[in-house]
Amino acid sequence: MNKTGIQQLGIRRNGDVWQIRVWAPTAKNVLYRFYQKDMEIALKPQQYGYWYAETDLLAAGDLYWISVDGNELPDPISLSQPEGVHGPSKIVDLTFSWTDKDYRPPALSDFIIYELHVGTFTSSHDFDGVIKKIPYLKDLGITAIEIMPVAQFPGERNWGYDGVFPFAVQHSYGGASEFQRLVNSCHEANIAVILDVVYNHLGPEGNYFSNYGPYFTDKYHTPWGNALNYDDSYCHGQRDLVLNNVRMWFEDFHIDALRLDAVHAIKDFNAVHILQQIRKETDEIIAKSGKNHFLFIECDLNDRRFLDPLAKNGFGMDAQWLDEFHHALRVSVGEPKKGYYEEFNGLADLAKAYEKAYVFDGNYSPHREKFFGTDTLGIKGDHFIVFCQNHDQVGNRMMGDRAASLYPVEITRLMAFAVFISPYLPLLFMGEEWRTKRAFPYFTSHSDPKLVEQVRQGRKKEFEDFFEDSEFLDPQDETTFRNTVLNWDEQDSEVHQKHLSYYRSLIAFRKTNPGLKNIQRDEMTAKCLPDQKVLILSMRKNNSSLVVLMNFSATVQQVTLAEDLQWKMIFNTNEMDAAVLLDTDYAQTTVASLKPWSGQVYISI
Repeated sequence: MNKTGIQQLGIRRNGDVWQIRVWAPTAKNVLYRFYQKDMEIALKPQQYGYWYAETDLLAAGDLYWISVDGNELPDPISLSQPEGVHGPSKIVDLTFSWTDKDYRPPALSDFIIYELHVGTFTSSHDFDGVIKKIPYLKDLGITAIEIMPVAQFPGERNWGYDGVFPFAVQHSYGGASEFQRLVNSCHEANIAVILDVVYNHLGPEGNYFSNYGPYFTDKYHTPWGNALNYDDSYCHGQRDLVLNNVRMWFEDFHIDALRLDAVHAIKDFNAVHILQQIRKETDEIIAKSGKNHFLFIECDLNDRRFLDPLAKNGFGMDAQWLDEFHHALRVSVGEPKKGYYEEFNGLADLAKAYEKAYVFDGNYSPHREKFFGTDTLGIKGDHFIVFCQNHDQVGNRMMGDRAASLYPVEITRLMAFAVFISPYLPLLFMGEEWRTKRAFPYFTSHSDPKLVEQVRQGRKKEFEDFFEDSEFLDPQDETTFRNTVLNWDEQDSEVHQKHLSYYRSLIAFRKTNPGLKNIQRDEMTAKCLPDQKVLILSMRKNNSSLVVLMNFSATVQQVTLAEDLQWKMIFNTNEMDAAVLLDTDYAQTTVASLKPWSGQVYISI
């Protein structure tokens, strides 16, 4: 047990000795069994349901089973599953020759995030494919990549949220050592790495956790079935697992930030919430390494406690995905008000999102049929992450439609502009920057026919309020997956090159303009002109005034700027060429003329 009281789980090497620890609190005997040898090692029971052994008989690369009362099972803390989720586990030595000693992640306010899925980012479907694109990502101007979950899942095709071995890096992606090489390569390019992790559920196939102990509880239910056990009897086993997992990603893989999936589905009424423990564990790692690490969350509760510091009995998370900004933005450009979009009122709510972050901050939510949310007073803008697309908001459409398939080019430019001039951390989804139309629907490669059919029916039901007339894409069909893989040759066309150039200029503008860099919410006011469908953002920083104008209408709009100042345009979404955007010497004016679906930035001179 380490100094935090957390048991070290799994099989790890300590000098010349291998330490084996398994949590199986109701077992009568637990054995380590060599896969290809007629040998076994008996584990001895310890306090709180743990079983332990030390041996010098193991070696990296060995395949093995864990036997629990005679049942041979994969190790739930396995670091590798080379034969899939039902096969034997493999011993891995996580020692790696790191060259990132001097690397430091960016300050929180400097994160510009690029979300990607390893299996569909390139045609090689692996970490090496991502490594080869690091120069491209560096040139684009992003400061961090966010990688969708890599925990071992069934088969070779999955979004990653059906992972069932939280410590095993997906074998088809290249496994642990290749993932370490990717992180090291990113750090050499001064790019941070965020990893999406799932602590609210486990996938349905290959999930052997219940064979070991009460990792689940029927005390609560989630969309995926019984909840993971964070506060019922024997909950220390699941809590130790999560804290071990956090420590592994930060220490053994040098991950800079974790993005915790759907934390609203983590049911925990302990006096110390598991997120608070994760925060404390992370702070200890930071103190030990001298390098910062961040905790980002997905949460739909609009509850400031998730962002408030531990000193205020908050959960101390560093930033939260702000879905309500996305919803208000999409309705502003014409998204049909169905499903969770039905309660958003376009520009008025978008203006509120710029100022208040949460659109529902204690007011009545028609979709939920209750008063909902808290205020965000005093919480900095860099505690929220915004986007006009991400894996969920693309995949949460029956056909996985990207914005490029739904809107003309000027609207997609305007939406990206709305994200990058916000006081929040911007995120873009892979391929968005060159306006790919490649769909990104949900896909799987389960082996159980009954489960495959359940997934099909579940997906159909999930989207019945949205796109009931659309043709259904079968998640199990390999063609569904193949059609999601990015086609990098698209960038050779002039139209895609222009859009990519626009994104480069937009990112550079965000990073270099003193009026936008580190802008805070209390330095920005948002005003909606409903009749003109124009949104005006006003900012004052460093004795300079900045005005952002966005025209969400299909007609030209005239806006009079403050007449006691002289104004000069410094950015215009109508210009696609990066060199022109950044070098044009726009004339002074006091009246702005905005073309349909466009945005402009003016600075006082």
